[in-house]
Amino acid sequence: MAAYKLGVEVVSAHDLMPKDGQGSASACVELTFDGQRFRTAIKEKDLNPVWNEHFYFNVSDPSNLPELALEAYVYNVNKSIEGSRSFLGKVRIAGTSFVPFPDAVVMHYPLEKRGMFSRVKGELGLKVYITNDPTIKASNPLPAMNPVSNNPPAAPSPAEQIAADIAGTSLRTSQEHRSEVKTLHTIAKEVHHHQQHGHLPASFGEHPSKYPVEHMKPEHQPPKIVRMYSAASQQPMDYALKETSPFLGGGQVIGGRVIRGEKHASTYDLVERMQYLFVRVVKARELPDMDLTGSLDPFVEVRVGNYRGITRHFEKNKNPEWNAVFAFSRDRMQASVLEVLVKDKDLLKDDFVGLVRFDLNDVPIRVPPDSPLAPEWYRLVSKSGDKSMGELMLAVWIGTQADEAFPDAWHSDAATLEDPSAVTHMKSKVYHAPRLWYLRVNIIEAQDVAIFDRTRFPDAFVRAQVGHQIGRTKPVQARNFNPFWNEDLMFVAAEPFEDHLVLTLEDRAAPNKDEILGRVIIPLTMIDRRADDRIVHGKWFNLEKPVLVDVDQLKKENSDLRPTAKQLWKPAIGLLELGILGAQGIVPMKTRDGKGSSDTYCVANLARRVGEKTSSGKDGKIGKVRIRLSTLETGRVYTHSYPLLVLHPSGVKKMGELHLAIRFSSTSLVNMLYLYSRPLLPKMHYARPIPVLQVDMLRHQAVQIVAARLSRMEPPLRKEVVEYMTDFDSHLWSMRRSKANFFRLMSVFSGLFAVSKWFNGVCAWKNPITTVLVHILFLMLVCFPELILPTVFLYMFLIGIWNFRYRPRYPPHMNTKISHAEAVHPDELDEEFDTFPTSRNPEIIRMRYDRLRSVAGRIQTVVGDIATQGERVQALLSWRDPRATSIFVLFCLVAAIVLYVTPLQVLAALGGFYVMRHPRFRHRLPSVPVNFFRRLPARTDSML
Repeated sequence: MAAYKLGVEVVSAHDLMPKDGQGSASACVELTFDGQRFRTAIKEKDLNPVWNEHFYFNVSDPSNLPELALEAYVYNVNKSIEGSRSFLGKVRIAGTSFVPFPDAVVMHYPLEKRGMFSRVKGELGLKVYITNDPTIKASNPLPAMNPVSNNPPAAPSPAEQIAADIAGTSLRTSQEHRSEVKTLHTIAKEVHHHQQHGHLPASFGEHPSKYPVEHMKPEHQPPKIVRMYSAASQQPMDYALKETSPFLGGGQVIGGRVIRGEKHASTYDLVERMQYLFVRVVKARELPDMDLTGSLDPFVEVRVGNYRGITRHFEKNKNPEWNAVFAFSRDRMQASVLEVLVKDKDLLKDDFVGLVRFDLNDVPIRVPPDSPLAPEWYRLVSKSGDKSMGELMLAVWIGTQADEAFPDAWHSDAATLEDPSAVTHMKSKVYHAPRLWYLRVNIIEAQDVAIFDRTRFPDAFVRAQVGHQIGRTKPVQARNFNPFWNEDLMFVAAEPFEDHLVLTLEDRAAPNKDEILGRVIIPLTMIDRRADDRIVHGKWFNLEKPVLVDVDQLKKENSDLRPTAKQLWKPAIGLLELGILGAQGIVPMKTRDGKGSSDTYCVANLARRVGEKTSSGKDGKIGKVRIRLSTLETGRVYTHSYPLLVLHPSGVKKMGELHLAIRFSSTSLVNMLYLYSRPLLPKMHYARPIPVLQVDMLRHQAVQIVAARLSRMEPPLRKEVVEYMTDFDSHLWSMRRSKANFFRLMSVFSGLFAVSKWFNGVCAWKNPITTVLVHILFLMLVCFPELILPTVFLYMFLIGIWNFRYRPRYPPHMNTKISHAEAVHPDELDEEFDTFPTSRNPEIIRMRYDRLRSVAGRIQTVVGDIATQGERVQALLSWRDPRATSIFVLFCLVAAIVLYVTPLQVLAALGGFYVMRHPRFRHRLPSVPVNFFRRLPARTDSML
């Protein structure tokens, strides 16, 4: 069986630091892995060297891959001085990033410093992969390194290289030679499994092959150039974020900066410019009669070669107004003449009323922010060209997709659609989400309530309704026919205020019988609005008899489209520009003409997602990208390809990649920094807080309102789209989310655990030198307590400066490791995707219920333990245990006297030395204070 090898292809370097004193460098790359070392040839006087050299390292033990790393050092070699070389940068790739050959691509890693004072720049292009191809031999290791030698490291012999090149062909017919190619995660999981069961195999690769050997063969093909950062995301490479260097409207993006070309910069420079021929048909006048009846049903046809667009027609109108815009892609036009024809609906296909011709070479070019092109009147001529047939108002220009007419234009790209109404679905649209308000209804009291049965007192309650939202007060028995409630009900209202507040006073005459006593309908436009904590005075409303009310008529009479609460608007701090460049590798979601296809679209809401129209009428999920704006550097252009990851019942799945260009520009640095000191929500959310349970209910209502409003637009933004953007189901139970949140919590406290472990080692005198140094530092801080806080802040300052070199260079993205989506059990996924209420059979529900009880039992135990410790602290002075409280009170008196006469530094030093005492002075039994605290009473004894 073939052993595993690590293949490394050293491709090239870019923009290296000059080190030879002449503005250049003679660079070579030295690779080290698992005690093996190789080196490339030296490229003389080249700051952008290209090597294209291959090396293969032996992997002695695949189970140790997570602990190993590949290191690549770039040196400048000075051949004039024996043994002289200078450091140009390094790259370190953790073993967790190694992938099989089919998944390997060329990565451009930024060069890192060796020390704090190193000066490096540039990138190194490497292709790293794992292979077990038996025909590939490991490279010959370097002898004692001669840094000035220009001889390249020993590469595979010609015979070995030929054998490697034909390995796929020679082994395609040999099924028994196929062996499994494992990624690091597969190998580590298998090793862990065998270690737990006590039978670790001596070798790997005995299972059926996942990747055939021919797929592992290094092929000479154009590399896919992407850039990534050396900070490993600890997840599969296929799910990692990739940085690209596309050519946008402002030039090429390299390292987050736009390298300007000859084109002038504009506001719309985050997408590649595409030129369109725009034709705006405004109106016509003085059109002639075309039949004996003297009527004319005119419409306009715009022709450019084989492309054509048609306006709607008007019945018997000689002065029609269309105001339609047509856009023709200039790259697809194969004609040099534009024809605009006015036709009559009753004429033959090739006949027309009049036409206007334009030479495309004379059409003006207009690029925003240029002013719009004003339309003008053109004389229509007949077929012969010698007769005037009226006038047509047109505007013709060549622009880009940044033109304000582009979203509303008829596109030639949609000309092949069978359904003309589908053209509107291919245009980009801006959806305005409704402005939402909290509607607080304080129902105080009612008076002089009239009921039908005067022999009893009414059990009165109020039912409040706003649209589909319903709330009710508690029933109150009104002994004087003046019921009093003083209850608050909360609703969500959206502008324009189309719904009304309907208050109904009802009497619970019987357990299942409620009688309506009166009703009040209040238009929302009449309700006071406030943005502060001012007092809103109560009002009396007359109860009307319960009759049918035409609420639609009330809606017609009352409407408010004015913007409100401007005092709550915060000053702008910046401009966010988003360029949606494209998508690739999208998984087909349906079948059309026997082939897989997807009708994909994107929705941006200060977040990203991609959806797809399915044949079932619902929009399917393809993926989501969520970026926090505060993580973006000001002025930098982020051109990354984001993996679209979706969790399916079968596990996490990559649905493709979305290519975006993002730039955040600061308009006011002062306002942006000042915003960090401001609360997230308006003042009312803190002055009059809303209970948590009510917040969840209001959030649910708000999502329903927004979804209903956006579904009424054209094209509609469906309910499932809004719910996907807002993470509508994130509050539902999920074993996977519970585990993920638990491990997130453990990660947060990992620093404290590490410090505690280190301090326990200090107290146990595992390293006597470290323990003595800690004693000296502790004694210094005790003697000079005023140095404690400055030392802490200085230490945090140094940590922050040290971490600057490891700062993230890319926006955060979906992480399958953090989400606990790779190691989740299939039944847990099935439970997460189950409907609410459940649709599974009782046996599965029983098993899941028992599992939930087990998890909840552990949670309640932890919560109970925390509560027990708090109750014991309260019991110190509550005299629930008279003897314990007496001891503690006496101890407090003695401690007060001792602290009064003894310097604090002495007590602190004695206490610290006692904690860090040598193990020979320790006892295995708990200390006296711990024993005393554990014997204090808690309320666990009072629980059933």
